[in-house]
Amino acid sequence: METTLPDDNLPSPPSPLRLRLDAQALADNWRALDRMSGAARAGAAVKADAYGLGVAQVAPALAAAGCRDWFVAHWQEVAELLRHVPADQVAVLHGPINDADVAFAKASGVRPVLNSLAQVARWRAGGGGACHVMVDTGMSRLGLPPAELADPALDGLAIDMVMSHLASADEDTTQNAAQLALFAQARAALPGRRYSLANSAGIALGADFHADLTRPGLALYGGIPRREFATTIRQTAYPEAAVIQVRQLQAGDRIGYNATHVADRPIRAGVIALGYADGYLRCWSGKGRFLFGGKELPVLGRISMDLTIVDLTMAPDCGEGDWLTAAYDPVAASAASGLSQYELFTLLGRRFARFI
Repeated sequence: METTLPDDNLPSPPSPLRLRLDAQALADNWRALDRMSGAARAGAAVKADAYGLGVAQVAPALAAAGCRDWFVAHWQEVAELLRHVPADQVAVLHGPINDADVAFAKASGVRPVLNSLAQVARWRAGGGGACHVMVDTGMSRLGLPPAELADPALDGLAIDMVMSHLASADEDTTQNAAQLALFAQARAALPGRRYSLANSAGIALGADFHADLTRPGLALYGGIPRREFATTIRQTAYPEAAVIQVRQLQAGDRIGYNATHVADRPIRAGVIALGYADGYLRCWSGKGRFLFGGKELPVLGRISMDLTIVDLTMAPDCGEGDWLTAAYDPVAASAASGLSQYELFTLLGRRFARFI
């Protein structure tokens, strides 16, 4: 029997999942962080598909707000970003780990962040040019250790930006001052056109940490890394799922895998097309909440890979095809789920249609 394949030009039906992005809140968050950065400018960390919210939606909104510096982690993240911003504004944090990375950087015009003397040598061997240099000031992750900053391999390097990264800026800890002191040494040792240290939380630590450019990520997207942001940063991301079936349950009916919830009364239940494959993890089982028409609707039973069951009893007008919005305020959702605010964003899966 011959199989007929769909035409390549045949559009897929709409997804039953969508991630609504509040572009105005996103732009306002960037402007607030830019103001809080004082004399420094604010850039934007848009790695991991803009923390899971969609770089195709995020980058144009932030560019229109005034952002001119962009940071991704992987070289594979560059192509999508370059559809929206100039190449010389883009930095790749992981640096060139092989000759193919160097060739890509040279051809595209993006800036590599050099994290080791081996990467410095690789960049020079490939022709060199404008670059950034990361210095490890106490995180023991990426970057040159302070002991290597006097190495002759760095002499004459065309350094646009000298960078480091704060490990514990979301806490009031002596590590922040220790990293700042080491960063001051790096500034004295390496002649860069610009210097950058502060992430989102670091912006709230004050002018000493701002240098020339701050690199907010989490706070751009509505996360609250420190209490100083609580009244300034707005929620931007609203995951939504369509109801694909409505069921009438009776007292005693078992709900979901392993019958972790048993109905204690008649329940009007809705099955939505959302599960742990989409980043709505099993930790939300029995804890998650969805919103419809001003009503808060609890999750019933265990989250499945592709499905979640929600109590629609308090929303009698909600039916198949209607959309429920996940209660996803980052601080409250983190407390309810046990996930970090970073995980809440970056776990959101590819099946969400992202839109503004």
